[in-house]
Amino acid sequence: MSNSKDPFLELVLDEEEQLLEAALENGDFEEASHFDDTRKMLEEAATRHRHLNTSKPVTLRINQLDLIKIKAKAKRNNIPYQTLLGAVVHDFAEDRKELKIK
Repeated sequence: MSNSKDPFLELVLDEEEQLLEAALENGDFEEASHFDDTRKMLEEAATRHRHLNTSKPVTLRINQLDLIKIKAKAKRNNIPYQTLLGAVVHDFAEDRKELKIK
């Protein structure tokens, strides 16, 4: 027998959770009339969300001296330089960094 403990043995439900559990046990739930449409909508939203949060490779030209400096800063911070560039781009996209042109 395993030494692992069943996490549900000592589970304490609040009042709302107790009402939901009782309704489920009594068979008081009915499937929503537009369940399939709602499920498809939620699946599409999840797929789009996942797609938007994936990395996309890009090609860009950077001044060689700038790249050397970026690589040196990344090395000092023990991170890959691509990660550093991605963080800078992300901060700029989220309005956490401002572009200053002199």
